[in-house]
Amino acid sequence: MDTPETCHSLIVRLQCRDDEAAWEEFVAIYRPVIVRVAVARGLQPTDAEDLAQQVLLSVARSIPQWEHDPARARFRTWLGRIIRNAVVNAVARRTADRGIGGTEAMVSLRNTASPQDDLALLETEWQREAFRWAADQVRDEVDTSTWEAFRLTAIESLPASEAARRTGKSIGAVYMAKSRVMKRLKERLHGPDDECEGQDG
Repeated sequence: MDTPETCHSLIVRLQCRDDEAAWEEFVAIYRPVIVRVAVARGLQPTDAEDLAQQVLLSVARSIPQWEHDPARARFRTWLGRIIRNAVVNAVARRTADRGIGGTEAMVSLRNTASPQDDLALLETEWQREAFRWAADQVRDEVDTSTWEAFRLTAIESLPASEAARRTGKSIGAVYMAKSRVMKRLKERLHGPDDECEGQDG
């Protein structure tokens, strides 16, 4: 299913370091993403947790200077570069600590994958975590049958007729339930009127 995108308004709020709610939202969504990307690139879970903390600190230091310019680089492209650099540095330190040099070290560094692969992985993990974060909040705001109608159609990809049969709703009510939950999910991530980034970064 489609998921909402990182929004310019959230990024602007992050540039105000006193906006604790914005940082809580950002960390809740992106920290698990950074950890999974780092693990996928060969780091141990403990090292990946440390790396995530380093990346978040780098973002906190750099975000005041970040400018919204889709023609140059979208936010997740920028974030992806920070993550990639941190992973490459971590791999380099690991190979040095183990006394690995020459060809083996280069192979280890190449295993961090290409920037395009890293960005694709970041995008996939972000979509998964963003949906999980929003769903955890929205699920408690709607009644059980509404959430179930949404889950069956949007997540399980069942026909509306089957969702209607399972929930006891009419087909029209199933579509309305799905639309209502999707609207709340989007608002949870970026508000009803925010300008959001496209899926390419």
